[in-house]
Amino acid sequence: MKSRLSVNINKVALLRNSRKGNYPNLYQYAKDCEEFGAEGITVHPRPDERHIRYSDIPVLMEQTTTEFNIEGNPTKEFLKLVLKHKPDQCTLVPDDPTALTSDHGWDTIKNKSFLQEVCSELKTHGIRVSLFLDPDLKMLENVSDIGAERIELYTGEYAKFQDLDQQKFLEELGKHKQVASEAMKVGIGVNAGHDLNLKNLKLYADSIPNLLEVSIGHALTVDALYYGLKNTIGMYKRLLS
Repeated sequence: MKSRLSVNINKVALLRNSRKGNYPNLYQYAKDCEEFGAEGITVHPRPDERHIRYSDIPVLMEQTTTEFNIEGNPTKEFLKLVLKHKPDQCTLVPDDPTALTSDHGWDTIKNKSFLQEVCSELKTHGIRVSLFLDPDLKMLENVSDIGAERIELYTGEYAKFQDLDQQKFLEELGKHKQVASEAMKVGIGVNAGHDLNLKNLKLYADSIPNLLEVSIGHALTVDALYYGLKNTIGMYKRLLS
């Protein structure tokens, strides 16, 4: 099974926001990603709008021809935005407003009732729900009861050990394989994301069963500085094929 590539465009928005105006043109960048082969566009609007702005969402929604995924912490403001624009997928992420980047998944035991309510509301509006999750079987157990159709496995720890500790790197990969296998048994789709790159993606994609989609932003944006956007997207897609 070929995994889909969704390009997270947050870092391009961050670069744009360092000056006034829309340069680089975020919307053209998203169009180009799709033209060059990306099968989805991901955005993560945060409360301080330091990269993706809430005003970007309707423009991106209107022009996106592939799958549009909005991820973020389900605050009232965030949910209002998502329910207004109805993306194909909403990935719920438990990040703190001051966090530099997402660095952990949900505690589905402590947050079960809250997540059930949010998930139910989103699904009522025809939005597929994915839960950002650490590779922990205990956290997977409640996903079916919560009602999410997918999980997105946090790959930050997997990527961190890539060049630091080969044993821990492979142990972390093993955790992901185990959770993905169990998810497949109960009909839950698997997405993955965070610090996946040209060095670690192929092993991950080849090892994880039921991997439907990867969301990649930071590394892909950096690689595009060296290889160009079209070449870079092609390189990532070849690793997933």
